[in-house]
Amino acid sequence: MSFDLPRNVILPVDAVDVRLDASPHPFERDNQTAIAENWRREMEMKPALYDGTVVLLSALSYRDSRLIGRCHAVKYSTFMLWRQNRELSGAEHAYAHAVLVAGDNALVAIRMGSHTVNAGRVYFAAGSFEPIDFRDGVVDIDFNMIREVGEETGIDLSGAARGQRYYALSTSSGTVIFRRYHVPEPAEELARRISAFVAAEKEPEIEGPVIIRHAADLPEGLMRHMRPLIEWHFANELV
Repeated sequence: MSFDLPRNVILPVDAVDVRLDASPHPFERDNQTAIAENWRREMEMKPALYDGTVVLLSALSYRDSRLIGRCHAVKYSTFMLWRQNRELSGAEHAYAHAVLVAGDNALVAIRMGSHTVNAGRVYFAAGSFEPIDFRDGVVDIDFNMIREVGEETGIDLSGAARGQRYYALSTSSGTVIFRRYHVPEPAEELARRISAFVAAEKEPEIEGPVIIRHAADLPEGLMRHMRPLIEWHFANELV
């Protein structure tokens, strides 16, 4: 198991070859009792949590503008324990962000709902990779992005113009793979549509939209990895 990629720098990515391994992740295999005990505590604090299936990496490297990795399906309860034991766990997390760019060049992010693990935090609509996001054993990054944005905001990005390539930012907390998605509507209209979608949902995952208009426009609750992405966008508007 190995992780070999530059940290804390935005990397250009031409292809993502992250494959789903059918074998159990060693972290889940070796920590069953601790996972169950921690999950009981998590459920006491946030009863709405669901122990679904996500994936954790056991290897990730960056070679010739490609991300190459191996991941394993795990229970969300495993992921929750791993969040508290990242160092020397033999596991890392990767996820994708569709950077939603409005017609006026503003960015449209979301604030997570109070019942979620990341309550009140601001980032681009996203979620962990799930087995449904893999095609022939390889993760389909754009499918994951479009699916998560649609589920959380009601915005369908399947016909949106996409940036020419992916980018990645790897930190000690995980690796985010991101790509711009351009839509013609101004930010205020997108925010109105998202707010209407949230209001109509019985159990919305997000609290609502957050508009970011320039690199210094950093909202309260912004996730740490978001600032470099925001600064990159406004410094590289034509990329």
